[in-house]
Amino acid sequence: MTGGPVAVPATIRGVREALSEEERAKFIDEIENTPAGDLATVLIRWAMSIPTEHDDEERALVERVRAGDFTGVTFVEDLGDDEYRSAG
Repeated sequence: MTGGPVAVPATIRGVREALSEEERAKFIDEIENTPAGDLATVLIRWAMSIPTEHDDEERALVERVRAGDFTGVTFVEDLGDDEYRSAG
C-alpha cells in the first residue's frame, strides 16, 4: 500500500506455490470452480493475500481499511479522468 513496489505471483502455479498448505487447498478448490470470466479477479485476490515484507509495517493500515475506516483513501471513482490516467 505505501511501502513501495511489491512483486506478486502472476500465474495460478505461482500463487499456489506461495500459499501455505492450508491456504493452498482453499485456493485450488476456488480456482478450479471459478468461471473463466472471473479467473483474473480470483487470482489477483489470492495473490494480494500472500504475505510480503511490507506486511508488518502496514498491518495497522490494512486492518483499519478492513474495519471500514477509509480515511485518506482515494477511490478511482473520485478522480477526474486525467488524474486517473496519470496515477502511478
